[in-house]
Amino acid sequence: MTVQSSNNGLGRYGEEVAARRLAAEGLQILERNWRCVEGELDIVALEGETLAVCEVKTRSERGFQQPSEGIDQAKAARLRRLAERWLGERWPTHFERFADMVRAGGGEPGTPGPDDPATGAATEAEATAEPRTEWPVPPGGVRIDLVAVVNRLKGPALVEHLRGVV
Repeated sequence: MTVQSSNNGLGRYGEEVAARRLAAEGLQILERNWRCVEGELDIVALEGETLAVCEVKTRSERGFQQPSEGIDQAKAARLRRLAERWLGERWPTHFERFADMVRAGGGEPGTPGPDDPATGAATEAEATAEPRTEWPVPPGGVRIDLVAVVNRLKGPALVEHLRGVV
């Protein structure tokens, strides 16, 4: 097995472990391994009303570098650009589902339901309006997280979810 193929396997393992941990923490995974010509986002998830773009860094316990050392300034800038591109290309689809959930009363605690006077019923003009060309950003904003995974020689992997590192 070459170093490249063993690193690919370790990376896939780390992303699977990270996705399970994020889901266990209550994040809703929207997308995994989203790619475009500029690069890849490992995991895009929703935590409440906040969009979390998660970079997964996996290292072997025998490795010389900690996972948190894997994001330098160039990588951070690329993650920001990729997050902006993902928002432009993919958020509209997810936004509609998110908005439907909130309208149905399944949003965050304290979110008005469809019959709440604060929301108001959709007007006929809103119902027949042209499709949107611009979409609001997630109400809780966007952050870039690091999920650091250390594959130990014995026992389960060590996983640390660092929010807003970039």
